Amino acid sequence: MKESEKEVTTKNTVESEDKRNLFYGLGFGIVFGFLLHKGGATKYDVILGQLLLIDYTVLKIMLSAAASGMIGVYTMKSMGWVKLSIKSGSVGMNVLGASIFGVGFAVLGYCPGTIAGAVGNGYLDAITGGVAGIVLGTWIFAIMYPALKDGILKKGFFGDITFPSLLKVNDWVAVVPAIILIILVLFWIEKAGF
Repeated sequence: MKESEKEVTTKNTVESEDKRNLFYGLGFGIVFGFLLHKGGATKYDVILGQLLLIDYTVLKIMLSAAASGMIGVYTMKSMGWVKLSIKSGSVGMNVLGASIFGVGFAVLGYCPGTIAGAVGNGYLDAITGGVAGIVLGTWIFAIMYPALKDGILKKGFFGDITFPSLLKVNDWVAVVPAIILIILVLFWIEKAGF
């Protein structure tokens, strides 16, 4: 096989894998939205109840998702099916991102995931305020990014660390206790009647 034919074959393989990954993403997104809906997390009243600390449905869903996600991701990593690409971070990134997220969440009563689920349900507040807020917020951040990237986004830079790499242990040594802790918190929330 000639060199140019190998390049074309490799390019076609990469393009088909990229398309396959997009379909996987779409499929998992639909399942995620369906599960958010079934769990009640796309309802404004449920999210407002979480923000007022009187309804812990959203916390239960997120903790369950974190535990099952850790099990799935680290099992696939252990089997060599996936390679994790850890995004580096900083305190500044987390503070700015959490602030933007928190303001949007408090004003509208949805997070980006629940907005998508609520849009799928046809909720007008999510369609108008949520989609507009995401587009406007993204546009403002894109405009401000050149000024932010060497300023607040670099403050407290800690790189691409994970708990296992920070502790210098096998992934499962950090993952198993985290999952046990999450399960204990979930049982405590249920027992407390939240």
